Amino acid sequence: MKVFAKSFICSCAVAGTAFILLAGPQAQAAQANTPTPAGTPVKVQVNDELLKFPEVQPFIDEEGILQVPLRVLSEKLGYQVGWERKENGVMVTLVNNDQAIQLTTDQEKAIVNSKWISLESSPKLYQGNTYVPLRFITETFGSQIEWSEANDLAIVDADGKPHKPAYIAPPPPPKPAVAQVKAAVAPPLSEQIIQAASAYQGTPYKWGGTTPTGFDCSGFVRYLFLAKGIDLPRTSVDMYDNAGTRVTDLQAGDLVFFAAKQVNHVGIYLGNHQFISSTTSSGVTVDSLSSNYWSSRYVGAKRVF
Repeated sequence: MKVFAKSFICSCAVAGTAFILLAGPQAQAAQANTPTPAGTPVKVQVNDELLKFPEVQPFIDEEGILQVPLRVLSEKLGYQVGWERKENGVMVTLVNNDQAIQLTTDQEKAIVNSKWISLESSPKLYQGNTYVPLRFITETFGSQIEWSEANDLAIVDADGKPHKPAYIAPPPPPKPAVAQVKAAVAPPLSEQIIQAASAYQGTPYKWGGTTPTGFDCSGFVRYLFLAKGIDLPRTSVDMYDNAGTRVTDLQAGDLVFFAAKQVNHVGIYLGNHQFISSTTSSGVTVDSLSSNYWSSRYVGAKRVF
């Protein structure tokens, strides 16, 4: 909690339907042009007592101005409040012992004990309430204001002593656990392709096949990548010549190529020296790059994302 010296202005409201009737058409017209209050709700405390506002509520508007209904506050602090209709609006008079404040709506100056004083914010009319700067009024009458930011609470120290908050805001809802956040994030594209490829193990080999009824090696690879929006060339030799970037540090999802005189087979690297491909002997299956057969035919790898 710290002394209330923020850039925003504390304001307050005089409430009452008699006020509207007394204000007359000109004041009501000014009221109609005033934007609707909206913003962060706040609470107000006088000494150790948290005030209750049965009609209009305190709030901080979009401009950072704290506004508080004056009627409840004035009753608590013993201010005498009067008002009268003026040509350009409504004049409000507040009296406390030997101090008197006179403010008029939409005027940026006030009269304090017959002296003109500039205001940080002019009084405004809204729905029968006159909003006037709370900090100006309370400090003029000798009361300091503290602001508890953690609780959105303004504390008026009417007795001249600091006070602890009479209201403690509930803690914010807990953030999702890290594991839950990770679960909501889609796995990397390489992992998605590998998961899809593994689901087709056992699919028979079919020369020229490009569908789950039967794949050849390049048809199998192209089918999986196309499902993720990546359009690869149709044949293994075209993939080797034209797709992606050549790499030597293999990562899961890389394309691995094999040749007998020229490139004639392609698969998808899974990690741990294993790859998956559609072979003429076993259909879609997992093999090892370290085996005698495949290591002797391995010619390189390409990375396409």
